[in-house]
Amino acid sequence: MSDISYTLHGRSTARTPVLLTHGFGASQAMWAPNLGALGVDRRILTWDLPGHGASVSSRELTHERCIADMLGLLDALGASRAVVGGMSLGGYLSLLFCARHPERVAALLLVDTGPGFRDDAAREAWNAWVGALADDLGARGLAALPPSPESAVAEHAAGAAGLAAAARGILTQRDAEVFRSLDGIAVPTLIVVGADDDRFLAAADVMARRIPGARKVLIEDAGHAANMDQHAEFDRAVDEFLGDM
Repeated sequence: MSDISYTLHGRSTARTPVLLTHGFGASQAMWAPNLGALGVDRRILTWDLPGHGASVSSRELTHERCIADMLGLLDALGASRAVVGGMSLGGYLSLLFCARHPERVAALLLVDTGPGFRDDAAREAWNAWVGALADDLGARGLAALPPSPESAVAEHAAGAAGLAAAARGILTQRDAEVFRSLDGIAVPTLIVVGADDDRFLAAADVMARRIPGARKVLIEDAGHAANMDQHAEFDRAVDEFLGDM
């Protein structure tokens, strides 16, 4: 884990810890508005995905690498199970982690994210967009990142090259494994989506329908980073979901 940057917040071990994963182009800094409220009585571990923030690595960037990193983080935390949550790409990886290691997941927190694509053509179109983004990062640097609250607070030690590698290795989707896993999820699941996050409203509805017992919360006046846009409302929803867990 020497090439992965992570931070442990809070000291109480009374309740189930939380592992939070950010979205593409962001860093663990995006969770700062939420840590005070959510970390009162539990430990929260935030981290920078490979190629993001302070996580700089020469290792190949893949989904498998990220899942292994998440396992390592839970081991470093000394947690046999955790609430596993993430925003956008971080939410997709959280679902993939749950599909492959359900024994380590106590609950899921899915923020402005989706389960990937069941349809091959839709996946190919997504991957074409990702490839163009990676090329643009190579050509124009960090200016190629669409402006957003989460990217605005991120500082990337590996620069645009790190993000381009992460786009090709992690943001690209290979198959429908995550989508197919939804019906079999057997842990409490909270789906949070900003009312103005047009690209992920339908995905949130799909997950709410397919994940048994899932609860969906729509946050008004919030976009793709609902936890930042309306942090107090987000914190209330998550705190109610976590309860005494």
